[in-house]
Amino acid sequence: MKIPVVKNILNANDQIAADNRATFDELGVFVVNVMASPGAGKTSVILATTERLPKDVRPGVIEGDLASRIDADTIAARNIPVVQINTGSGCHLDAPMIRGAILNLPLDAIDLLFIENVGNLVCPAEFKLGANLAVVVASAPEGHDKSYKYPGIFAAADAVILNKADLLQVFEFDIEYFRRGIEMVNPNVPFFPISCRTGAGVDAWLAWLLEKQKSFAEDRNQSVIV
Repeated sequence: MKIPVVKNILNANDQIAADNRATFDELGVFVVNVMASPGAGKTSVILATTERLPKDVRPGVIEGDLASRIDADTIAARNIPVVQINTGSGCHLDAPMIRGAILNLPLDAIDLLFIENVGNLVCPAEFKLGANLAVVVASAPEGHDKSYKYPGIFAAADAVILNKADLLQVFEFDIEYFRRGIEMVNPNVPFFPISCRTGAGVDAWLAWLLEKQKSFAEDRNQSVIV
């Protein structure tokens, strides 16, 4: 009896995710679901990215955590619109949570919305939110075996960021071994080793992201014209 219940929950979530996506598309908001384990540096990646955005690309953030608003306050201090979602014991964000959060965001003043999911390498991959892209952030201190231990989240990724790449040698991180694990479940997925501390690699990640956001804007404008 448990399987139908789970399927019903996911189906209901997917319907609301589709509604979220329709809202974002209508307003021209490009949305990125950022997933990672705790401490991988999701907030740091978001901040490093927003700091380098062109002035005509306006960011916003939805912050997901079990408790507190530490990361949301850090983002708000950069004058970026942000809404906090605290899940309590929940290990992921879901589409209804996002639906509620966007009511408190000025979506008409946002072009690029980052959803920072709850730190977890299992549950977040199962729940659609209505985002255009799913990005997984790993980090050197976590070890190079994560892509083998948690294949599901890497299989669902549209891009993989390896954060704290300046520490690869310190933690004896085998980047080729890590990449092979990703390619087993997600061949040819874009892969970006970066360091938020030094800035290395961030421009390459940003260029890819902006190209995706540009394509979204062009497709939307074309559909409006038609």
